[in-house]
Amino acid sequence: MLRSLVGSEMCIRDRYQRRVREPGRPKSSTLRSFRVPASLCFRSRIPLALLSSHLCTMANPLLEDWTVTDPEFGMPPFARIEPAHFRPAFDAAMASHLADLEAIVADTRPADFDSVVAPLDRAGADFGKIDLVFSNLCSSLNTKPMQTAQTEMAPLLARHWSSVYTFPGLFEKIQRVHSLREEAGLTPEQVRLVERFYTDGCRHGAKFDQKKKLQNASITARLAELETQFSQNVMADEGEWRMEVSLSGGDLAGCPDTLIAAARTAAEEAAVGNKRPAPDVHVITLNRSLVEPFLTFADDRGLRQKAWEAWTKRGELEASRANQPIAEEILKLRQEQAALHEEKSFAHYQCADMMAKTPTAVMELLENVWVRAKGSADTERGALEEYVKSQEGALAGGIMPWDWRYYAEKVRRSKYDFDEAELKPYLSLEAVTDAVMAVSNKLFGLRYVPRPDLQLYHPDAQAYEVRETDPSTGADKLVAVFISDNFARPFKSSGAWMSEYRGQTKNLAPGQNPILGVPIISNNNNFARGDPTLLSFDDATTLFHEMGHAHHGMLSDCTYSRLAGTNVLTDFVELPSQLMEHWLEQPEVLREFAKHYQTGDCHG
Repeated sequence: MLRSLVGSEMCIRDRYQRRVREPGRPKSSTLRSFRVPASLCFRSRIPLALLSSHLCTMANPLLEDWTVTDPEFGMPPFARIEPAHFRPAFDAAMASHLADLEAIVADTRPADFDSVVAPLDRAGADFGKIDLVFSNLCSSLNTKPMQTAQTEMAPLLARHWSSVYTFPGLFEKIQRVHSLREEAGLTPEQVRLVERFYTDGCRHGAKFDQKKKLQNASITARLAELETQFSQNVMADEGEWRMEVSLSGGDLAGCPDTLIAAARTAAEEAAVGNKRPAPDVHVITLNRSLVEPFLTFADDRGLRQKAWEAWTKRGELEASRANQPIAEEILKLRQEQAALHEEKSFAHYQCADMMAKTPTAVMELLENVWVRAKGSADTERGALEEYVKSQEGALAGGIMPWDWRYYAEKVRRSKYDFDEAELKPYLSLEAVTDAVMAVSNKLFGLRYVPRPDLQLYHPDAQAYEVRETDPSTGADKLVAVFISDNFARPFKSSGAWMSEYRGQTKNLAPGQNPILGVPIISNNNNFARGDPTLLSFDDATTLFHEMGHAHHGMLSDCTYSRLAGTNVLTDFVELPSQLMEHWLEQPEVLREFAKHYQTGDCHG
């Protein structure tokens, strides 16, 4: 599939395409590949109003002090934000960010941690808060006007980050602090912060001569444009493709009632205006929670093939949205970027700032897994072929990709008397949500208090204030604000991911509201809506998995933004989520929460 060509920087997601962020990388907020970590959403020393009074007089909610408009949590004023607000807000915020850097460079004190690194970690607060809202909306509610703003801003934001890393005089000060870090009496956390900022600068061209800096900035800006177009093409294909199927015509033969109900809901949601579709009309979309069960249960091989081919060709379903030429140009530009850094390949450039360090180490792991995975797949293929031969005789063309899930389910029923569809009534979204929050409470003492009064960006999204009892004082304490957005819908990226509207920090400027150090964490899934919504075991596992990432953000206890939350090496970031997802499988969790949504009985 074409999206695989864009590798580690495009929409890397767990199961679904889990998004991860590369700490320190300059970004266009529009892209998963260029997602600015909370570490780079610095805390500004210079009020935005001093630099953009002409803009602040406009009714632009992005330029307001959100701790004034929402004294309780400092939440973004979602209800008043329009796509047209972003360009003027970014223009002002980028100027404010650069002014913060100029203040650091102009500081006449000797270059040390307090005069350079700590204020650098705070710099650009106005830019950071706007950028996080922008990037989140470009994933969760990327309407046509937002896509226009995204396309416009992608190269501008990329060039802004290039100017940040190459700001005249800044890296020289960072370099000075870095050279003395071991003898400056710094804490281990402060040493790590110095090293990360130094590495960030090196990896983004701070040591380049002026010609290379301009080349790198142009490449970065062009990559931002291309990757924005790539992701928008995929989103358009996912949102527009539909396969209408008839219940009475037998198109849904073999499908469980839960899938039929979800397909009917999809048809009603796809209806134009108030025109309700005919009772027999059902729709299969490219939402994974809908298309994957269809591939698993639908008896009609031709319809399975049609769904499979559309699903695996997202980004090439329409000639006007062909991603192959975009992917080819991305790969060429990445190679140019690697050459600027005197690396053999982009893979070498990427791996240098990961735990793996080299592509060789990555390939050794993959090859080791591949041998075992291929052996397992070959064994499974043999079992499928044996089943087909015993039950149906010859299958034209043999086992094809669109047959695999279907016959794997048949073999599972035949050998183990297990029907996955029978499990879903025990895994309602409400029950699994209760389960994951109960586990969160038992593991970490977190309590989730629903806040339906908080206005968010879409009715699907639900807000919770997350609280704990302070073990040292016994006092009740606000830990985070948590946003849960679980349903697939138009203009929402596919997949599952955790993101931040605000990262955790203790490095606030004097006089700043302490609420600005409390994280606002969001989990996104793409479940097919039902009445009620029933999850597969894999979907339930994904919900637990994403809560592991949410814990990583909510329980962060770092002094500095650059090191907080999920701002870790990208081949480490999945550890908390991998650990969390296994709690769903624990018998005590299943006994308490995996109960039939109608009868309340536990699964036998």
